[in-house]
Amino acid sequence: MSAPTRENRSGSGEDMQRRDWSERIDAVVAAAAAAAADVDAQGRFPQEMLDAAREQLILGAHVPAVHGGLGRSITEICRLVEALGAVCASSAAVIAMHFSQELCLTRHVDLEEDTALSRFTCRVAAEQLLLASSTTEKNIGGDTRTSSCAVVAHDDGSATVAKSAPVISYGRFADAILVTARRDPEAPASEQSLVVVPREHLSLERTSEWDALGLRGTMSEGFELEGTVSADMVLPVDFATISAQTMLPASHTLWASSWLGLATGAGAVARRFIQKKARSNPGTTPPGALRLAELEVRIQSMIDTVRSSIARFEEAAHDPELATSMHFAIAMNTLKVSTSESVRAIVSEAMVIVGIASYSNTGPFSLARSLRDAMGPSLQVNNDRILNSSASLLTVSKGRA
Repeated sequence: MSAPTRENRSGSGEDMQRRDWSERIDAVVAAAAAAAADVDAQGRFPQEMLDAAREQLILGAHVPAVHGGLGRSITEICRLVEALGAVCASSAAVIAMHFSQELCLTRHVDLEEDTALSRFTCRVAAEQLLLASSTTEKNIGGDTRTSSCAVVAHDDGSATVAKSAPVISYGRFADAILVTARRDPEAPASEQSLVVVPREHLSLERTSEWDALGLRGTMSEGFELEGTVSADMVLPVDFATISAQTMLPASHTLWASSWLGLATGAGAVARRFIQKKARSNPGTTPPGALRLAELEVRIQSMIDTVRSSIARFEEAAHDPELATSMHFAIAMNTLKVSTSESVRAIVSEAMVIVGIASYSNTGPFSLARSLRDAMGPSLQVNNDRILNSSASLLTVSKGRA
């Protein structure tokens, strides 16, 4: 074998990794795009996207390479979610929610120790397991930091959790569900643990179906959930810490990335429409061109907001004090509210630029699915709840960090 050239030795590994990740993203995005219309029309799970993600070993992307994963950064995973959002918001949502749970494992389980949780985390990468989340509960509203159900420990070293869950996105298709519950039956509602329940130890009885306006492929159905696992499948860190350091900011940055993809996808449709008009009448500026320029300002502002927030989260991954700070929580809440409102405005404005062709359910300039998908972000979790949380923090905050 010939010796590598100087050019190949200089940064070649990083360049190859970047190309490799980009090619993996392209394959998953292509599968999602091909099935997106049918996923929406049938209100079904985006199985084609998931199959491609497994083939590309995407589902273990944040697990360190030494433990069998791809070792990709939060920023790289957010770019994957963003790319999916541009072609299929449901697919982007599923991948976003999966990684919000995977990060809880990779950041709060010691993979250097031989434990049930470390072995399971390695299984996620090796077996390409899809992770789901169950944080909401009937009769407590959408407050993820409160549980009425509890982890019940047994003398044989096992533990049971049973929850009436009004929604578990793609619960029927998940290989494991991470469930929040009070740490024991005597604990107050806010003292929670996070329990990993693999499919083989899980019972799900469906209580409601998912026939929604948009994001139809997330299959966010309701269930009576019950699982009995080894007690060491309960994460050793309290959920308050997991939520503050990881689950909340991971969810907000990943969701925001999916909405950014949705927004840029709508902007691309508007741009193609105006460019087509310009080509059909050379030398003149189409009437919608000014609106398109204005739309670009909105999109660029959203890009800057999302990507700077991802960088902030990436930094906080190495700074527990920052990750648990009041300013960080407010920033992540602000990201969720601002981007969920921006995507709705951007898609609506793109429709105005395109005109009646965007209103059709079919055709190259249709934005009907984008509009329906863009209505969901402000409602899940409702922006009023997020703003109330920020309002409480701001009453005691000493100012910006």
